[in-house]
Amino acid sequence: MSIAARSRTIGTILRICIEERLVYRGDFAFATLLRFFPIITQIFLWGAIYGVWSGSSQKTELNGYTFPNMVAYYLFAMLGRAFSSMPGLATGISRDVRDGTIKKYLTQPIDMLGYLFWHRVAHKIVYYVMATGPFLLVFFLCRAYLPGWPDGFTICAWILSLMMAFMVGFLIEALIGMISFWFLEVSSLLFIYMMFNFFLSGHMIPLDWIPDPWGTWMKMLPLKYLAYFPASIMLTDPSGAPKYTHAELINELSIEAMWIFILLVLNRIAYHRGTRRYGAFGG
Repeated sequence: MSIAARSRTIGTILRICIEERLVYRGDFAFATLLRFFPIITQIFLWGAIYGVWSGSSQKTELNGYTFPNMVAYYLFAMLGRAFSSMPGLATGISRDVRDGTIKKYLTQPIDMLGYLFWHRVAHKIVYYVMATGPFLLVFFLCRAYLPGWPDGFTICAWILSLMMAFMVGFLIEALIGMISFWFLEVSSLLFIYMMFNFFLSGHMIPLDWIPDPWGTWMKMLPLKYLAYFPASIMLTDPSGAPKYTHAELINELSIEAMWIFILLVLNRIAYHRGTRRYGAFGG
């Protein structure tokens, strides 16, 4: 397929998927807004842990994080999760395998991973349009807790980390979905993954809080790039210095790129071997 034809195909997929998302735009917008309520409750929870609301000063710092640091970390972690979360991706692949719908990718010149990738891009575009206002409002209301703007290199590294977090999240969930070629149903496996993901990605608490050697091992996993790493880039330590130097950022982004390559290869292997044993179940 030529570059022009490929570009037209991608454009068509994006247009159709965006139109699909906008069919029930009221429901989509309402569901998007509801996702911001846990952010508010989480801030109040951490305020109670630090004793902010009671006026207590006994817990001004926990594991190197002050209350403003913790609020800033949580907000940036939520932003990272907005890029890396892929609701319904693995279950959608499993459902297509189980009911036979996946054969459309086998009988037509459409790459399943490529189609699902651009389908998720379209979903995120609509989500960001809906969520930009609420995100800006939350960050504005919590501006007193946020650190100052870092240098341009760090901001570029942060933006790149968010895009790469999207890739890592997509490839992990797609890989879980393709396990259905062997087991048909992956809901239990996905539930286990989501439990570990919530903790190991740094969404629940910063991975800095986990003592060694566990914390070191957890930071070797690709899950930290879903929330912890994008959030940490924008934070500073108690002395006000950035948590990552420029050299450390380049090193971490290189490791993340390596994980993306490994996950992409695993996805291609799983898809190739899975389709070879596929039995065309369902209609």
